Amino acid sequence: MSSTINPLANPKGTKKVCELCQKPAHIQCTGCRVTFYCDAEHQQADWAAIHQKVCQLLTPLRTPIPFHVLKAEREHHRAQRLERQEQLIEISRATAQRKLFEKNHWEALPAAQLCLYSATDVYGPGAVQLVPAYLLLAEANIGLGRFSQAEEYLAQAEWIIMKTPECSLGVRHQLHRNLGRLHAATENFEEALFHLANDVYYASEEFGLDSTVACGGYILMANIFFKQKKFDIAMSLCTEVANTWHSHLYRILDSHIQNYSSLHNAIDEAQQAEADRTLQCVLELEGQIPTRLPSLMAVACHALAMLWLLGDDFPKATEFGRRALTSSRLEPDCGLSESIQRLLKMSEAGGGLQATGMS
Repeated sequence: MSSTINPLANPKGTKKVCELCQKPAHIQCTGCRVTFYCDAEHQQADWAAIHQKVCQLLTPLRTPIPFHVLKAEREHHRAQRLERQEQLIEISRATAQRKLFEKNHWEALPAAQLCLYSATDVYGPGAVQLVPAYLLLAEANIGLGRFSQAEEYLAQAEWIIMKTPECSLGVRHQLHRNLGRLHAATENFEEALFHLANDVYYASEEFGLDSTVACGGYILMANIFFKQKKFDIAMSLCTEVANTWHSHLYRILDSHIQNYSSLHNAIDEAQQAEADRTLQCVLELEGQIPTRLPSLMAVACHALAMLWLLGDDFPKATEFGRRALTSSRLEPDCGLSESIQRLLKMSEAGGGLQATGMS
């Protein structure tokens, strides 16, 4: 997996640095032979976080283009390299995002760093395309309690956005969400709510009022109101989140049932992790309020049951389906019992699509 670097093998005047900390490197990956580390600990951390997914992709990207080839070949090589670089940016971005949804902040850092390095290579320093990587790095550092580092990354992202008037609303919502996270973590709740309100506004403008994208902002606001003991507001936001995810997952599942298509890969890993984290937060908050809300529990558990059915985890789908059914029976006007029972039949049958529909 690794070998010691031979200094004599490097071109004169070049030094290899660690992929993670930029300190002098002493070992290299034997898979790609173009990635270097200061020690085995950093290599193992990078491998678990992102390198195992991109090891072979890095070799052609970090190997210089030969000068002796024809111009047409060099142009073809550059085009291939650009395509691979864009692929690398997307893989590292999606990996970092999924690990953040899973609250695995340490492993999100190397993936986010690779995303930033790759985007800088393609677009140059100061380009608006670097903002998502800065925001991922900021979120990872907030999760680790490293607030000064998070502030630096957010300052970089905010500066780029300010000098780029055409920056999309989607990028602006991400900036405000992370500013909201930072202020919430430092208990500056008023400032946090200001930024999260902007997050929800930009997300709704960009993706629509019924999109799940705004749910992340709503759930962060709900957590703040809960800490302020404003339970009615917190639960109102939780209800909005649960209903939005429930409708989204219901549409996906019903579409697959109507078309008799496989549930395999019906939802990607990042969205699955986001939905699970958000809906679990709804359940946790509901479980701590003085007065229980069985209708909210039914919707949230039903949504989680659909999520895990779409993710081919039938035991989890059955578990949450049963919890949803129990809660729905405590709320006479819930109206979900029949749909939950159909879902339970599917999950207990291993995801079979014999049913004619969810409605």
